[in-house]
Amino acid sequence: MKYNPEIHHRRSIRFKGYDYSQTGAYFVTICTQNRECLFGDIVNEKMVLNDAGRMIQTIWDEMPEHYFGVAMDIFQIMPNHVHGIVILTNPVTVGAGPRACP
Repeated sequence: MKYNPEIHHRRSIRFKGYDYSQTGAYFVTICTQNRECLFGDIVNEKMVLNDAGRMIQTIWDEMPEHYFGVAMDIFQIMPNHVHGIVILTNPVTVGAGPRACP
């Protein structure tokens, strides 16, 4: 079934008052705009990545090289969204971090 915002109402499942910047494992889902299938196709019940899907895979794999205190766990790319578990191992480094003043 194609995504229809009039039918598929999403509600937040976040815990009220919970600080999501603290250490922990977080399940994330990231959807493409308008649920457009951009990352590949399902062929014989398997996801076949296109160039954009392979780029997403590379970015996921390299995240710990760019963000200290982040570990990436299991990850699945679908045609129009991705699911994954991000582990924050050092809450001090979450966010933009220190920057030099000009």
